[in-house]
Amino acid sequence: MFYHLVAELVLTRMQFLFSFDAAEELKDSISNKNHELVLVRGMNLVDEIWGDARPKPPKEPTRVHDIKYAGIDVLSKLSFMRSHLAENGCDAVVISMLDEVAWLLNMRGSDVPHSPVFYSYLIVEASTATLFVDSNKVSEDVLKHLEKAGIKLKPYEAIVSEVERLAEKGAKLWLDSSSVNAAIVTAFKSSCPDVENGALHAVYNVSPVTLAKSVKNEAEIEGMKNSHLRDAAALAEFWCWLEKEVCKKVPLTEVEVAEKLLEFRQKQDGFIETSFDTISGYGANGAIIHYRPTPEDCSSVGSDNLFLLDSGAQYTDGTTDITRTVHFGEPSPRQKECFTRVLQGHIALDVAVFPERTPGFVLDVLARSSLWKIGLDYRHGTGHGVGAALNVHEGPQSISYRYGNLTALQKGMIVSNEPGYYEDNSFGIRIENLLLIKELNLANSFGGISYLGFEKLTFVPIQSKLIDTSLLSPLEINWVNEYHEEVWKKVSPLLSGDSRDWLWKNTRPLLDVTH
Repeated sequence: MFYHLVAELVLTRMQFLFSFDAAEELKDSISNKNHELVLVRGMNLVDEIWGDARPKPPKEPTRVHDIKYAGIDVLSKLSFMRSHLAENGCDAVVISMLDEVAWLLNMRGSDVPHSPVFYSYLIVEASTATLFVDSNKVSEDVLKHLEKAGIKLKPYEAIVSEVERLAEKGAKLWLDSSSVNAAIVTAFKSSCPDVENGALHAVYNVSPVTLAKSVKNEAEIEGMKNSHLRDAAALAEFWCWLEKEVCKKVPLTEVEVAEKLLEFRQKQDGFIETSFDTISGYGANGAIIHYRPTPEDCSSVGSDNLFLLDSGAQYTDGTTDITRTVHFGEPSPRQKECFTRVLQGHIALDVAVFPERTPGFVLDVLARSSLWKIGLDYRHGTGHGVGAALNVHEGPQSISYRYGNLTALQKGMIVSNEPGYYEDNSFGIRIENLLLIKELNLANSFGGISYLGFEKLTFVPIQSKLIDTSLLSPLEINWVNEYHEEVWKKVSPLLSGDSRDWLWKNTRPLLDVTH
């Protein structure tokens, strides 16, 4: 009886918070223990417990994402969706991923920290489209934007009843059961005229928006490039400031350092917010991969150990994510060796050339091979997709040792390149740039297919004092020198005074080494 009650409590809230696939997996796990997960309709036990103390939903207004950043208008995106519906014999598709709704409608919001999205659902049919959202978040400008694309508004809470209406009239729905919540799929199945064969009234497939959103158009790419340069200027000013403060032995905690970085970014045009909680880890804290400092529990940044800073920003025209590891004193030979091998992995992935239709996991070994040669590794993926003025983590592409993701890397996708090494209770190292996948013009085209490579979006110096040049090949030394030359050319026009001097000092070529 106890387990049965717990199952009811979980599923009550789970209907809207868990995808249908996740709910089914949980049901199967519980049934293996001879228990049953029960769908509770008509009331929400969690809300009953909350009572009046439940926090109010966010009320921040939505905004139009300008066509000069979006690149493709809403009508064209809806036409693309409707062609997919027709090809798959469907009457409507339910879009529930917030970044997919935002991308499809060229809108942005502020309901989720670090992500410019808003709570909503969208149903696209052959001739109509309906946005389910709190109307108080929709200004006159946004309303005109939606009306121009023929999009109707309905209350956020009306999504389930609308799905039931579509089911009752025999509509065939496209449902991405990996993302659409259990409440929607369950309501649709139970409302189909032939309940026993409700599954026949739906196509369960990945949302057509997922891949389309991941392949950036020219305007999105331009916005990403521009925002990364402004972000690089902010980081140059920040690193210049921090280096001077640490050298003067000014006491600064990891939290204070992260707050100061935010101040520099806030001065840049188009800055909205950070794209995730800044990972500011000194010494042993840098070895904690997803470390989050708090004012009550954090270290001071000094000159006796490595400092790892992983941060990013949301701008009106793009999203950034960058990690740099530095030492303000004298790094040990061990730290220099580990850093250099991480750098070698970073370079190996950056210069990779690969045939189209290559999934990301195939490239993961390139980032690890230099570490493997001395028996080292890291316990996270090497690269994730990044949205254009959207979520900093975006699918479906990735570069990872997890070989289950067979999504091919495509021209126009953006991925991170972030190998690392973490020595428990000692230090952490990560070097991260964002990369744009581009088509290469090669002398040959074996099999008549295209070959792809990467173009760097991130332009911030990599600390030279941490590099053991005796481990680098001439090609790797040239990569560092050419990268720093490009950093100087692109970012120095945005700087002046001490920060420009800092950039000059930190982009000087490595000494030539004969091998």
